[in-house]
Amino acid sequence: MTDASRPPRPDIGPVVSSAHLADSALPALSEVEFALTMMNNAYQRWMVHCMAAAGGPAMSPLEVLIVHLVHHRGRPKTLAEVCLVLNIEDTHLATYAIKKLTQAGLVKAGRKGKEKTVEITGEGAALCGRYKEVREALLVRAARQLGHDPGEMSRIAALLRALSGSYDQAARAAAAL
Repeated sequence: MTDASRPPRPDIGPVVSSAHLADSALPALSEVEFALTMMNNAYQRWMVHCMAAAGGPAMSPLEVLIVHLVHHRGRPKTLAEVCLVLNIEDTHLATYAIKKLTQAGLVKAGRKGKEKTVEITGEGAALCGRYKEVREALLVRAARQLGHDPGEMSRIAALLRALSGSYDQAARAAAAL
């Protein structure tokens, strides 16, 4: 069947996973939510496979995020800092991930006054370096070939960070109902 002989398609509307939620005052938000769902799942799958390709132990996406955050700027982090930066509400999830990373020799416990900290080990830093090499070769190269404007990507990232605040505030309001 040629394009000319195909019956016209009705307007299918925005690409969403829940049409009943898109039928609202802001349908574009449902598009963002569906895109975030797809992106989140793809990103988590990527992190796990990239870490394995870098020679790391089997790790959850949260463990990958935490090992990179602990390595960030080369200074120890408190549990509160880890949870704040990664927007983790359930501290026990971060505590368990840090325990597993410590057992794997990728991070180690320390102290900052009376507060416990976690810092990267040499083995953890080397693994983060190998992850970066795999990321550059497989992901960054492919993403650059798409030709997206880096400034536009930064603008989208800023929008997503701002939207996260709206979701946090709405979650607090919903919990109070």
